[in-house]
Amino acid sequence: METTTAHAVPPAAGAPAEDGRTRDRVGGLLLEHGPQTATELAARLGISPAAVRRHLDGLVAAGRVTEREAPGAQRGRGRPARHFALTDAGRSAFPHAYDDLALTALRFVAEHGGPDAVRAVAEQQLAGLAERCSTAVDSAVELAAQEGAGATVDRAQVLAAALTAEGYAATASAISSGGQLCQHHCPVAHVAAEFPQLCEAETAVISKLVGTHVQRLATIAHGDGICTTHIPAQLALRAGNGAGNKAIPARPVPAGRATASEHLDRSAGASTRTTPSIDRERTPA
Repeated sequence: METTTAHAVPPAAGAPAEDGRTRDRVGGLLLEHGPQTATELAARLGISPAAVRRHLDGLVAAGRVTEREAPGAQRGRGRPARHFALTDAGRSAFPHAYDDLALTALRFVAEHGGPDAVRAVAEQQLAGLAERCSTAVDSAVELAAQEGAGATVDRAQVLAAALTAEGYAATASAISSGGQLCQHHCPVAHVAAEFPQLCEAETAVISKLVGTHVQRLATIAHGDGICTTHIPAQLALRAGNGAGNKAIPARPVPAGRATASEHLDRSAGASTRTTPSIDRERTPA
C-alpha cells in the first residue's frame, strides 16, 4: 500500500533547493505514470529534455532511478530511446502504510486465533532474522576455534554487528553483572507497541543466539529510547583490559539452575525463570 504524494523524495545531497523540488516532481511522475523517457517527462514538467536528463542523472547517481532501454525500441541511427524507472530505494522514499497493514493483519489474527496465533506469526516473522544472525555467530565461533584454544568469542558483539546489518543499529557493552545488548532502532516499534509478542519472540531469539537466559530491561515499543537486553555474567569472561565481555560457546541454561540475572531478580522481589525471559524493567535510556 503506497500513496502517490510527489513531495516525499528528498533531494540528493548538495543539490540546490530548486533542483530538489524538480527531482521530487520527476520522482512523483515516475511513481504515478511508470517508466518514461526524458522527452515524456520534459513534456509533463514543461522544461527541456536536457534539463530533465540532468535531474535524472542525479537520481540515477543516488540510486533512486534506473535507466533501461525502452521496450520494443528500434535500433537504428542515433541513440535508442531510454526509459527511466524508480528503483526499490526510490519507491521506499515515498510514504507507505506498511505498519497499518501489519496492524490490521495482526488484529485479524488476534481476533480469530487468539494471542497464541499472534505469537506464532511473530516467531515465523523472526525466523529468517534468527537464521541469519545464527550464521554470523556460528562463523565467529568457528573462526575462533581455528585460531586456537585461547581464542574467545564475544557473542554479544557479534550479534550486535549482525543486528546492525539488519537495521537495528545495535551495540553491546560490558557491565559489572554481565553485558548489555542495546538496539537503538526498532523496525517494528509501532506494531510491537500493540502486540508485545513481537518483543517476546525477539527476546527468545537473542537468548538462543547468546546461549543463555537474558532479560529485556527496556523497549522502544514501550516508550523507552533504546531496546536494552541484559546478558548475565554466567556466559561472560570479563577481560581485564576492559575489552568487553568475552563469551565462550555455551549451552542453554539447564532447568533448575539459577543464572546471575535470576539472583538479581530475587533481590528485586521478582520470580525466577529458567527459560528465556521477557521480563522488562523501565530504565533510563
